[in-house]
Amino acid sequence: MKKLFSLLSVVAVLSVSCVPARLYNEMKAKKANCAVENDSLKAQNLQLTTHNNELSYQNDDLKSKVEGLAADTASLSTELRNLKAQYNEVNANYQQLLKDGPNGAANSEATKKLIRDLQKTQENLQQREDEIIAKEKLLKEKKENLDRLSAEMKAKDARLEELEHILAAKDSSAKALKNTLVNALSGYADKGLSVEMKNGKVYVMLEERLLFATGSIVVDAKGVDALKDLAKVLEKNPDINILIEGHTDNVPMKGTGDMKDNWDLSVMRATSVVKIITSNSKVSPTRLTAAGRGEFIPLDKSNTVEGRKKNRRIEVILTPKLDEILKVLETN
Repeated sequence: MKKLFSLLSVVAVLSVSCVPARLYNEMKAKKANCAVENDSLKAQNLQLTTHNNELSYQNDDLKSKVEGLAADTASLSTELRNLKAQYNEVNANYQQLLKDGPNGAANSEATKKLIRDLQKTQENLQQREDEIIAKEKLLKEKKENLDRLSAEMKAKDARLEELEHILAAKDSSAKALKNTLVNALSGYADKGLSVEMKNGKVYVMLEERLLFATGSIVVDAKGVDALKDLAKVLEKNPDINILIEGHTDNVPMKGTGDMKDNWDLSVMRATSVVKIITSNSKVSPTRLTAAGRGEFIPLDKSNTVEGRKKNRRIEVILTPKLDEILKVLETN
């Protein structure tokens, strides 16, 4: 009877452990893509903020230049009016000399001086008029550029505000999800389950003692109950992506068949958890990713018995979907 039971256990382990290498590679690729996408979003958000600050600086600089040009134009206009008044005065004196006729001959020197003054005033008038025309043209160009820049800055401000609003909503949603999970899974708090929030994501940590026997990929009954309760919460939050990560300690595993080392053990444990969630809930498989991290991301590096115990775990990482954020970034 014992031999029969042992044989059935081996068959069960082998049947679950047959995970194609292609599926494992796909899961690793998805994990890598998620990390790249997250870094890209952070970079784009920083770039958007930096660009907005640059636009604000350019806008202030242009405003200052436009105000300076307007002041220069006003000053030139005043000077032009004064020159025109001088010209009119000199021209009136000249016309009066012409009327004097022969009587003005004695004033020939005065006449020559008036003519010279009249010519000089005419030249100054023409120069000032040219300067004013050039200044007005430049002022118009600067104002058009200022209007364009102001419109662009307003659009950037609107996008940045929208992005900040979405990020705040996602963060609020993640906090609410964490609180829901803490309440729903409180019965497992002393059995090796904890919930925490980091970098806008919710982490459900399940220790090995809650889920697996040492070296096994078959989830224990108490672990199945915990995963069913977790799945109920995930069903009600469809806008959350779910990453299941398997982690082991650093003790080398000398396995046979499909499970040869800690990499295989971590992947197959993550896959076992995924199958329990999908088999006991309406959570879409498209939301789930199973990944194995082996021994390479330990929680405790002390290499003690207690430290290795902490490192043998499953992490369920819940991330809000970023579709809305991507739409905002695509408009830039």
